[in-house]
Amino acid sequence: MTITDVAPTAPAQPTAPDEAAEARGSSGTIPVVDVYVDPACPFAWITSRWALEVEQRRDVRLTFKLMSLYLLNRDKDIPADYRTRIEASRGIGRIAAAVQTEHGPEAFSAFYTAAGTRIHNRQDKDFDAVARAALAEAGLPAELADVATSDAYDEALAASHQAGMAPVGDEVGTPTIHVEGVAFFGPVLTRIPRGEDAVAIFDAAVALASYPHFFELKRSRTERPDFG
Repeated sequence: MTITDVAPTAPAQPTAPDEAAEARGSSGTIPVVDVYVDPACPFAWITSRWALEVEQRRDVRLTFKLMSLYLLNRDKDIPADYRTRIEASRGIGRIAAAVQTEHGPEAFSAFYTAAGTRIHNRQDKDFDAVARAALAEAGLPAELADVATSDAYDEALAASHQAGMAPVGDEVGTPTIHVEGVAFFGPVLTRIPRGEDAVAIFDAAVALASYPHFFELKRSRTERPDFG
C-alpha cells in the first residue's frame, strides 16, 4: 500500500491497494511459480497453458521444469497400454532434459510449447519427429535430437524429476506446481481456464495447498481433455 502526498494540515491517506502488490508474497517479492511437466502428459499441457493465462494477469515469475512419467512409473504396476505410451515418450524426455540442462529454462519453455502444440493440439504422436521439429522451432541445435537414445542426460532428468516430486510424494503425477515453498499435485483440468477464471482457480488452489493439513480434493473425471 502506498501513501499519497497531502496538504500539511491533513493526515496522509492510503491509496487503493495495488493489484500487482497484492499478488506478491509477504516479503514483497514476486512469487515464483514452478510448473513441473512431462511433454507427453495432456493434463500437464492444460495446466501449463492455464499458468500462462495467470502470468498475463498476475505478477508472478513462471518457470516450466521437467519431470518424467517414465521415472515416476518405472517400478509401478500400470496397464500395458500406458506402459507402452510412456516408454515411447522416453526419448523426447531425454531431449527435453538436454535442452533444460544446456540451454536453460527459457529454451526449455520454448521447446516444451513447440512440442506440446504438436503432441496435444495436433495429436502428433511421432515423438522423434515432434522433437526434431520442436528443436528447430525453438532455435535449438538439431543434434540434441541424438540424445533420445543416449543416457547422457539421464542423471539431469532424474534430478529435475526428483526436485519436482520430492515435496509431494510419488503417489501423484503431473502436473505438479510449486509456489513459494508450497507444492501440490494438480489441479487436474480438462479445459484451459481463461481470463478471471484462470486467476480465481489459481488463488483457490494455492489457498488450499497452503493449509498444511489439506491433502486431497477429488471427483471422478467424466470427460477427456480439450486443448482449445
